[in-house]
Amino acid sequence: MTCSPIWLHRGPIHKGRKRSVKGFTLLELIFTLLIAVLMTAMAVPLIGNVMGTYRLHSAVASVTGLIQSARFQAISSGYAYQVVLNKATSTSQVQSDPNRTGTYTNYCSTGAIACAIPLSGSGIPIMLGADTTLQFRPSGIVTATAGTTTLTLTYGGNTETITVSSYGNVKVTP
Repeated sequence: MTCSPIWLHRGPIHKGRKRSVKGFTLLELIFTLLIAVLMTAMAVPLIGNVMGTYRLHSAVASVTGLIQSARFQAISSGYAYQVVLNKATSTSQVQSDPNRTGTYTNYCSTGAIACAIPLSGSGIPIMLGADTTLQFRPSGIVTATAGTTTLTLTYGGNTETITVSSYGNVKVTP
């Protein structure tokens, strides 16, 4: 008698048992897909809301940077600058008065005649509260010749307020 491994000797216990098939049933796959679809449906509005908040914050950062840059340019160049914010087109434009005549011309780095910059990069515009023109003197003083020194930007139901002091300090409040 030769000795063989025990797994070769299958007794009557193993004869009636079927081999189990590995994998997923159709019902398990349907439930998994259903859960994935439900989670995606819940996440889409949340992502849209977050993207709207980022767009508004981006527009606010752009406007505050433009204000601070124009003030710095006025101080360093020795002549007045102004930032014109247009409510109808939701754009901003920097203008300068290098001849010190009180007549402002568009200040474009590309050499174009007009280079208004949109407040948002998407197809849905950021809404500006009112037309505003801020003038920056070489002494650092800021005045509003149109509108006020308080700007409001709105997007998707969210509003942020930018307040510019007479010496160029910028404060943003949600």
